Amino acid sequence: MGTELHTLKPPAGARKRKKRVGRGPGSGNGKTAGRGSKGTRKRNTVAPGFEGGQLPIHRRVPKRGFVNIHRVEVYGVNVERLDTLEDGAIVTPELLHERGLVPKKAQRIKVLGDGELTKKLTIRVHRVSASARTKIEGAGGTIELVTKTADADAAEA
Repeated sequence: MGTELHTLKPPAGARKRKKRVGRGPGSGNGKTAGRGSKGTRKRNTVAPGFEGGQLPIHRRVPKRGFVNIHRVEVYGVNVERLDTLEDGAIVTPELLHERGLVPKKAQRIKVLGDGELTKKLTIRVHRVSASARTKIEGAGGTIELVTKTADADAAEA
């Protein structure tokens, strides 16, 4: 028969009972329930980052840097990763996402020249490096630069 579902138990020592504090002097944690005497920490919780009234570190340290809200992320894909696709394939941003070569959030895709390419591919991406261009054309492939993103196409429709 073996082990049945109703007989399963966790191993000894795997589960501990919750410590019940403030339940009388016999428990060892009665009266103040392990919180000491008086003060904020006894009565309620302290706000995150509160340093007892002194100026907290997040206000002492000056603000630095700048975040450009108009930044366009360019995701790079090396030609050696494109070599995993079948010969004669038309490489589009959608295909690269389906195959797991770029994330869905990739706004622009650039083909980079690391590795070797042995297959003849038609590549439709946003940018191509000079070394990648020579490798793609050397393998007999073609490059078509895409100017719009899928988001812009969806917005127009």
